Amino acid sequence: MEAKEFLVERHGYIKTLEKYLDKPLIKVLTGMRRSGKSSLMRILIRKLLEKGVPSGNIVYVNKESLEFDAIEDYRDLNRFVKDAFKKARGNKYIFIDEIQEIASWEKAVSSLMAEKTGDVFISGSNAHLLSSELATLISGRYVEVIVRPLSFGEYLEFRKESQTRDLDEELRLYLKYGGLPGIHFLSFDDETIFGYLNSILNTVLFKDVIAKNSIRDVSALERIVKYLMDNIGNVTTAKRIADYFKAQRITISTDTVLNYIRYLENGFLVKKANRYDLKGRKVMEFYDKIFLSDIGLRNGMLGFKESDIGGILENLVYNELLFRGYRVFIGVLGGLEVDFVAEKQNERLYCQVCSVLSAGKTAEREFGNLEKIHDNYKKIVISMNKFFGPGRKGIEHKYLVDFLLESRHPA
Repeated sequence: MEAKEFLVERHGYIKTLEKYLDKPLIKVLTGMRRSGKSSLMRILIRKLLEKGVPSGNIVYVNKESLEFDAIEDYRDLNRFVKDAFKKARGNKYIFIDEIQEIASWEKAVSSLMAEKTGDVFISGSNAHLLSSELATLISGRYVEVIVRPLSFGEYLEFRKESQTRDLDEELRLYLKYGGLPGIHFLSFDDETIFGYLNSILNTVLFKDVIAKNSIRDVSALERIVKYLMDNIGNVTTAKRIADYFKAQRITISTDTVLNYIRYLENGFLVKKANRYDLKGRKVMEFYDKIFLSDIGLRNGMLGFKESDIGGILENLVYNELLFRGYRVFIGVLGGLEVDFVAEKQNERLYCQVCSVLSAGKTAEREFGNLEKIHDNYKKIVISMNKFFGPGRKGIEHKYLVDFLLESRHPA
């Protein structure tokens, strides 16, 4: 019987990858560990086999498997691929998973492309995978596909056989457990899921942050991670974080905080949302918001508390906007803040997010801030209210579930 991961295809990603099939471009899948990159590769391999591509024309190297431990550098990789294809005829396909574990991998990939050895797909768990000096060898010859944890629409696809069919209950579980595909192999209870999520967090921290950046002060990193998780949705600065620890008689310099946040970003664990001056039309430095790639990791470490729902909802909407292909900023207009300004091509969307939208001060704040933006771009208020009404003065109100299900696949 096939594993469940083979049955849920994440159609948007597969469609994107198939669009570039047999094109002279290196297909680069990036994203946090356990976000589904390996599964997408294996699904694509299965589809190639179903189309009649001989198994001998497909090479799959997974650097997380001891089977490929002998492939340590670009020479080993080049030799392995060439040996595997000695008897192959016709179109050939090369899949290399977690390629950053292979020293100077760019040299091998560049050579394989130059010699037209096969169609190349690679994956990596570091945001700087394509920014090293050696990466210039493949510059202009690749397309990057960022694989994110499951959107709510995808989550429901994974839950198709066991979901309660109560969307409110499924949303509650999604808010608690997040969108990493692996949770769907497990029993849906706190002890099981949170134990799994904590093991993933530890793996990401040790493999993609601590080991990658030779971090010695692991306790400082863990404190910063916990602080960021406890303050999602809050504007912060490296100095503010350093001062917080100083007040607790813990010395962590501002430079250390800045470096560690950058390392966490590179490992796809967090993402920084810059503030954007709507009047001056420019990105503002400092006072950013930090969001998590997967909210379940936060709940696994700190526990899920209803009192934190405001920040959790912001994180959820932020991730959904990224999933749809937007660049996302925090809007600033005078002394007011707009939760999100989302842009792509010639499109712009303004979003306010709140848990409960009442007819009094809350509505005035959420709608009022958007009303002060005098342009014709779309503006919406997103909340957990099912029946608040259509909105006011051209600004829409959307129930969170309806908003999340508008787009099932990435842009």
